[in-house]
Amino acid sequence: MPLKTSFKIPAELCIKCRSTKLLCGLTYCPISISEHLEIKSRTIPRDGVAGASPPSVFVGRYGYPKIQLYPSTPAESGDTSLYESPSQWLSMDMEKFLEMRLSLLRGGKLVSVSDASSPGYFLQDVQIMTLSSTPVEVEMKLEGSLRGSRYLLSEYTPPMGPSAPLQSMKIGTAKPDALAEKVYYDTDLKAAEGMYSLYRSSIDVSRISRILSVGSLGVGKGRKLVPTRWSITAADKTISDFNVKNLKRHPSVDDFHVFVRAVSGNLFMGIVGPGSWRYEWGEAWFPGSTWNSFGDRVQVMIDHEDFAGRKTYPDIGGCYYSSRLAVSEYLDSIRRSGVALLWREIYPNFNIPLGVWYVRENMREMFRGRPLHFDSLESATAYLQRFTKVPIGLWKAKSWVTSSMKNPTLDRFF
Repeated sequence: MPLKTSFKIPAELCIKCRSTKLLCGLTYCPISISEHLEIKSRTIPRDGVAGASPPSVFVGRYGYPKIQLYPSTPAESGDTSLYESPSQWLSMDMEKFLEMRLSLLRGGKLVSVSDASSPGYFLQDVQIMTLSSTPVEVEMKLEGSLRGSRYLLSEYTPPMGPSAPLQSMKIGTAKPDALAEKVYYDTDLKAAEGMYSLYRSSIDVSRISRILSVGSLGVGKGRKLVPTRWSITAADKTISDFNVKNLKRHPSVDDFHVFVRAVSGNLFMGIVGPGSWRYEWGEAWFPGSTWNSFGDRVQVMIDHEDFAGRKTYPDIGGCYYSSRLAVSEYLDSIRRSGVALLWREIYPNFNIPLGVWYVRENMREMFRGRPLHFDSLESATAYLQRFTKVPIGLWKAKSWVTSSMKNPTLDRFF
């Protein structure tokens, strides 16, 4: 089960580095990770796995409305909550993070999305397990071998380990939060309202998306399982919709708040300026990065919305909503509204998909910092030019929102 890079690493670099200097420029050593995982895979029983699920579950989308449901667990007991705690992953070494997530083992069973309205024993066990606020002991008997199965690497979901058909499953004691349990049994409560209620009770959005994915939210007969990649975006969008609706009632910020966060292989930037709510998310993928592996120039893409929002799914993908959630949380925390420009540059040494959690948590961390304040958009973007590798003029030329921020003195009255 090798972990491949998107470009060939010269052998002489590997020989000099030996997984200690990262001379290839990557943020992890693919050889070291593969060796760790190969050793782990040889210790996995061929017919089953037992461990403490964080809890974790993956819902596939192929074959919809008949899809695969994968309860998941590492082959270890104890406190495994770190396996599903995105807020803590940013402080982890990339190699350790990948090794951890790729050791989540999945047992798959075919179900119908409509089964959520009247779940059988298996689906009900998965739902109860997912509601738990602490790890749940799980024993899965498999019909095939996990060895040789593919890892799950996606732009939407965090990495996950191999899978095999599930024959049967037993779970230990689950400990649902009182509110999570209440929302689960309230079959008159709409899914969106349930998600926001959980969020306002400090249940993280990543956990809310899992609860949604296994069909534990919504009006009784309308409950359905939601493929994981859809549920992640649905949670980010739904919760940020509520936040944006609330912040539109607040007065505008008075000047330009500028944020910068540089992490390995990425630069995250944010400008929040005076005016009524408008928002954009932009990405610049450099050659050799995950989604520009074969290109020879930087690819810049931006999507946006005005005060009324948007009715179509953004071409740029789910990160649009994960970053929208982060900036809506910032504005809500200062009780202000404003115009938000959020941009990200992705460099050649960042070439493995990690999921939208990576954007959400980095943007949240960026907005926890202290902003610099500027009197004009020009001075704010001039400051960002100190950090960007893409010319700031190109960012502004691609941006729809910057043209609407050029006269903040008048704009704030509309």
